[in-house]
Amino acid sequence: MEMTRARSSREARRITQFSKFRLVQLNLVPLVDTFVALVFFTILTQTTATIPVAPGVQLPESAEGNEAREQVTLSIGSRPAQVTLNGRQILTVAQAARAQSTDPNQPLLIPPLHAALSQAADSVRRLRGTAADQAVPDQLAIHGDRTMRYDLLSRIMQTARMSGFTNITLQVQRAAEGAAEGIPVQQASR
Repeated sequence: MEMTRARSSREARRITQFSKFRLVQLNLVPLVDTFVALVFFTILTQTTATIPVAPGVQLPESAEGNEAREQVTLSIGSRPAQVTLNGRQILTVAQAARAQSTDPNQPLLIPPLHAALSQAADSVRRLRGTAADQAVPDQLAIHGDRTMRYDLLSRIMQTARMSGFTNITLQVQRAAEGAAEGIPVQQASR
């Protein structure tokens, strides 16, 4: 009988000793309500910017991406085959592909496009109060047609960098709803 009394005494001590380690229930309902409210307000306050795409430019499609913003826009189209800067034709795609650089250190440079982009960069710098030797603070959005060759895109991006644009975005068409609306989507940034 002494054994059972000692055993029950030990059990009672263990129960009181480990009572502080009881499992506590976590109520997840307020946490889920908070997340639902955040998603609701995010969707409610989401803005959509519509930037017109140059006529004749058929952007590639993408399923994800951020909405486009107002920025300097360079469009390379196939119908008509021209390169436009903010809606103003600079040169044709064939002229851009054939253009030879006058700078031996920059063989990818396209001189007529470099002149137009440098003029646009200087205009943005004056508007923003940036020094002439600094990079342009605004983005340059490139609307490249889905049929554009990658070597031409590489030359155009190098020309843009040499003109002072370091924040370059490539834009595509949103696959589901943007294809019907013509809303460009910011896809990649350099």
